[in-house]
Amino acid sequence: MVEGGGSPRLRQANRQQLSWQTFDLDGLVGPRHIARTIWQFLDKLNLDGFYADIKAREGVAGRDATDPKILLTLWLYALSRGVASARELDRLCREHDAYKWICGGVSVNHHLLSDFRIEQGGAVDELLSQILAVLVHKRVLKLRRIAQDGTRVRASAGAASFRRKKTLDNCLTQARDHIKALNAEAANPDPQRSARVRSARQRAAREREQRIAQARAEYDQLAAAKATAKNHPQRKKEPRASTTDPQARVMKMPDGGFRPAYNLQFGTDTETRLVVGVTATNAGTDTNQLEPMLDDIQRRTTIIPAQALLDGGYMNFAGVEQATARAVAVFAPLRKNKSYKIDPYQVQPRDSAAIAAYRQRMASEQGKLIYKQRAATAETINADTKTYRGLDRLLVRGLPKVLFAGLWSALTYNVLRIISKGWL
Repeated sequence: MVEGGGSPRLRQANRQQLSWQTFDLDGLVGPRHIARTIWQFLDKLNLDGFYADIKAREGVAGRDATDPKILLTLWLYALSRGVASARELDRLCREHDAYKWICGGVSVNHHLLSDFRIEQGGAVDELLSQILAVLVHKRVLKLRRIAQDGTRVRASAGAASFRRKKTLDNCLTQARDHIKALNAEAANPDPQRSARVRSARQRAAREREQRIAQARAEYDQLAAAKATAKNHPQRKKEPRASTTDPQARVMKMPDGGFRPAYNLQFGTDTETRLVVGVTATNAGTDTNQLEPMLDDIQRRTTIIPAQALLDGGYMNFAGVEQATARAVAVFAPLRKNKSYKIDPYQVQPRDSAAIAAYRQRMASEQGKLIYKQRAATAETINADTKTYRGLDRLLVRGLPKVLFAGLWSALTYNVLRIISKGWL
């Protein structure tokens, strides 16, 4: 028994009492906090592309626009912490000190954050190119050798949303009938529903009709491609398209399962380990993806790398010859043909000069040593973006928005690496 025998004395919560507190907004983060460092890093760059479309101008009536630098820093810091959801970022801006410091007293919401991420995709692309151009000018980035690899990211669509032609036609008919019914209802509106609710219902119906119509068009493209394909493993099966995300495709994932996904391609400089190229496709294989990547790298840096390290999924002789024509030496494993007992590294009589040089390159000890850099570079980028930069799954739909998601992740990765190395 406790000595004294009385009731315990407690400090209890009193939420009705009033108190005055001092609040130092700038003191929420330390001088070396990564949020402050990202903000200072952006001061060194030209951000005019983010300000070009702002309609709020001096001498023009209207509400002030939110500073794009705040929104850009919020997303870069959020992605550096693996946060890719606009709603989650909205919550953090109200509850987390680092995000409060970035906002600096400016209020944001998930609509503003989501719209900025999508609408400023072009400016993010330009900013990534600008950073790479500066590093090329400073001779930090030389682009002698790149490693390219694709990563399949789960799409924002369910497997049940993929429909065949007959079902798509029925869905399209129902969607158009629903729009007609809503238009008829608008002539004699229900007083129980507000104008805002009626407008939202009509907008949702139109968007659904547009998605189904796009899915129907995607189905026609898939059917035409399958009809002309040679030795297609599923040629007898009728293709299907998603009514949720028409451009998504069912792909084989790393765990062996099949799910709706997109194929994001990253090109990485092996010396600096910076992402120098980003492309997106809904093709389930990496075949023919080297040429678009070389185009993207040249567009950003005006440089074509001398060497490209690829895995076996990219390997086709036409791609090797196209790359050779651009003075790019391809390093990729040769596919062994089980039907013929022929050394794949041995030059064949019908080989072109480009293919013969490719075989000899991959057979050499130096070529094998160079190729070892591929996995150490490309695979780490895929792991980083999926584990730490919000690319474990996609929260957007359609190829353009998927590409923007890849660009945001690549930009965040590059900014963090440049800051850690002190290159800018």
